[in-house]
Amino acid sequence: MSSSFKLSAVSVVASLACALAPGMLVTTAHAATPITVTSQSALDGPIRYTVRVTSKQFGNSQETRTIRSGESDDFTWKTVPPGGPVPATDSCPNYSSLPTDTNGAMIRQTQIRFAPVVGSDGTASVQLSFQAQTPHGVKTVTSGGKTLKCPNSVAVSQILRFTMPTNGSTKTLTLSDGTEVAVTAKR
Repeated sequence: MSSSFKLSAVSVVASLACALAPGMLVTTAHAATPITVTSQSALDGPIRYTVRVTSKQFGNSQETRTIRSGESDDFTWKTVPPGGPVPATDSCPNYSSLPTDTNGAMIRQTQIRFAPVVGSDGTASVQLSFQAQTPHGVKTVTSGGKTLKCPNSVAVSQILRFTMPTNGSTKTLTLSDGTEVAVTAKR
């Protein structure tokens, strides 16, 4: 009897060993997928760009922002023109479209919409919309039978399409009025 008891004990121990072995006693090696390290982020990752405007007519402005490929970013700079704001009244033609200060006087304004799309080679295809207005003195106009002195508004509107690397180098563009727009992009 004792031999059958020993056989049962061996059977029980062997059964337990088989049941517990996969989780506790045996370690299994799994191959990990290789990790590739690159110096660039994903193509849809954030792009840090700086836009610098240099203009005799509209002033100098600069700003740095971060967006993703395929997004667009709008920003506006309002500055006081040389000689100060030019007084205007809401009776002036197109008054609602003029950039004004808190007193209703015309100031200068620059607006840019920047929209990059980065390709698989890391080159950005960019559409840049530039709009700017500034007063150049006053002009006499007749509105509603009244003679008014209104700002003489000078405006520039231009859309540019260009490609540029996203490695930190600068692309400089010259607009039709001589304004320079320099763009630097880095991922």
